[in-house]
Amino acid sequence: MKRSFAAAVALTAAALLGSCAPQVAEPPAPPAGASSTASSPAAEGMPPSEPAEIRIPKINAVSSLVPLGLNADETVEVPPVDQPMQAGWYRLARTPGEAGPAVVLGHVDGNKQPGIFFRLKELVAGDEVVVSRKDGTTAKFRVRKKEQIAKDSFPTEAVYGDTDVPELRLITCGGSYDHAARSYRDNVIVYATLV
Repeated sequence: MKRSFAAAVALTAAALLGSCAPQVAEPPAPPAGASSTASSPAAEGMPPSEPAEIRIPKINAVSSLVPLGLNADETVEVPPVDQPMQAGWYRLARTPGEAGPAVVLGHVDGNKQPGIFFRLKELVAGDEVVVSRKDGTTAKFRVRKKEQIAKDSFPTEAVYGDTDVPELRLITCGGSYDHAARSYRDNVIVYATLV
């Protein structure tokens, strides 16, 4: 069963090179009086359908999407670090194209090579992200903003909070590397909206 998108999430340092593992807690109640103001097909969203592939033309990133759940410690699973070019979709969130935020995670690097989101930090407002879905449809998103932020200041509500329109979050690691923790100190987060 999917968790609410108002789920409280805190990013924790993972023990894998280039991994970014959000921790999902029990969701709070939805905001009082929350209602959809959607008025266009893009704003209303698409029916649920699992994603099959993500393409980001500007950075030449193409990957199938493996479903990711939760580890025993409530951190989000990440794609295998020995397959750094593999991206994953957090299956307890919305499917890309549905109203609300869908979340895709990818490594910045791993196994001593660049990862699928190695160039994610190059994206700017207006860039396109395309997600092919298993029902044969395609969800096209336009980047709205990008930020790099310390993992201990992860913007939980901004990333996982409910939205009335279909949105996409792309998350990877960034900043300097902490050799003791075997993890990067920051996250790069891209926010995109369905067009």
